[in-house]
Amino acid sequence: MAELTDSTSRSGRIEPAEAPNCDSLDVALLRKDFPLLGIEVHGHPICYLDSASSSQRPIAVLDAMRNYEETTHANVHRGVYAIAEEATARFETARMKIGAFIGAPNPGREIVFTKNATEAINLVAGTWGRANLGEGDVVVLTEMEHHANIVPWHMLASERRFTIRWIPIDDRGELILDDLDRLLEGAKLVGVTCMSNVLGTLNPVAEISSAAHGAGALVIADGAQSVPHQVTDVVALGVDFMAFSAHKMLGPTGVGVLWGREAILEELPPFLGGGEMILDVRKDGFTPNDIPWRFEAGTPPITEAIGMGAAVDYLTAVGMDRVRAHEISLSSAALALFEERFGDDLRIFGPREPSARGGVISFAYRDIHPHDISQVLDEYGICVRAGHHCAKPLMRRLGVSATARASFALYNDGSDLVRLADALEHAGAFFG
Repeated sequence: MAELTDSTSRSGRIEPAEAPNCDSLDVALLRKDFPLLGIEVHGHPICYLDSASSSQRPIAVLDAMRNYEETTHANVHRGVYAIAEEATARFETARMKIGAFIGAPNPGREIVFTKNATEAINLVAGTWGRANLGEGDVVVLTEMEHHANIVPWHMLASERRFTIRWIPIDDRGELILDDLDRLLEGAKLVGVTCMSNVLGTLNPVAEISSAAHGAGALVIADGAQSVPHQVTDVVALGVDFMAFSAHKMLGPTGVGVLWGREAILEELPPFLGGGEMILDVRKDGFTPNDIPWRFEAGTPPITEAIGMGAAVDYLTAVGMDRVRAHEISLSSAALALFEERFGDDLRIFGPREPSARGGVISFAYRDIHPHDISQVLDEYGICVRAGHHCAKPLMRRLGVSATARASFALYNDGSDLVRLADALEHAGAFFG
């Protein structure tokens, strides 16, 4: 494993010049940055394998939020006294950092803070969708979408009576695009996840975006699983909107982002009404604010946005190319280890090629219910998710009601995989 120099800060945080080399991350050093990873569960050191649900937060993020709360807290965009102006500056700096992280051409106008990725997608449905979709129109989704990119469109379709079509998946867990041109006929919007939260599948978003635009449709991408784990460039992806959340990328809960192309956002009406999102209010109506504040009604999640900006700093310091290389290595090792230890007793869902997937492995072990597996693993300090993962249409396509899911982040290494495999063997023995 690569080692950092003695100039690493006392808290273990890494600066860009001191980032570990691209071949390997110094996971032992990185783990020191995450206080929760030092605790024990049921007498065992915690083995956290549920980052696809919510990742852990490093000291740098906790410190940034604490420092703001202790030294600077005031409402933003309102006061002209010193700490109010400083709060506004920190909040808007976070917006710029996050925009730069995903390659936004104009972060100051294109990054909208929401409470999570789900609200970001609902914002698009409630503004662009309500203004542009009606009877006879088509929205195209994929079979592997999270409920957050399904339910808002069902809700709007019941009101506006448009049609939803589905891009199917094959038995490898990859999208079948052979019939894409037909599916796009008459479509006004395509919703696609960049990475499946169940299968780990990395979708060809740029290819889908090109086809969608050729058919006259816009594209909304769910980046909740991909943005934390690989380099993201919204321009290269060709999407029109992207939603993602802080809590899956080493940041706090309670804040997410909608990125939208500036020209589209300028045409959208407000989503929620109240303070902050207005320029003027009269008895006979109101004038909405400019973008992005038009979509940020009320007091925003200031502390959380600053924490998200610190998470971006941390990931940038490590290097997203290194994060991706590390997770490919972990996925490859996990697939090989599970095959060796369990053979046909353990069914893994999704692509078998590590470079075609993210660090998410959903599995079924014999006929043991995933919730039972998760409970046994917890006795050994191992945290995995069990359930339908907010993807019930995909579960039905896979022919299961639930799976167990182990998901990786930059603080996991091969020792976590061995502990998981050992505990699975104990679960198998326990249930006979």
